[in-house]
Amino acid sequence: MKPLNNIRLIVLLCLTLGLAPFFPEPHLWGKIKWVIGGAKDMQLMDWFDILLHGLPWILLIRVIILNITQKIY
Repeated sequence: MKPLNNIRLIVLLCLTLGLAPFFPEPHLWGKIKWVIGGAKDMQLMDWFDILLHGLPWILLIRVIILNITQKIY
């Protein structure tokens, strides 16, 4: 479970997989806008794509919360 708690690795994943491809806009950003717009015509592959590109960001939020709560207690 060490790689899941390594903040450097997770930040690297966020900056690469989490944002790739970078042009014309980050892929995850485009998918989020699509979902906010009603997710019309989204297929299973599109939802999997959101999960794949969003997982590093979820892990980053998780590690930040764990670090904050460990410092409090």
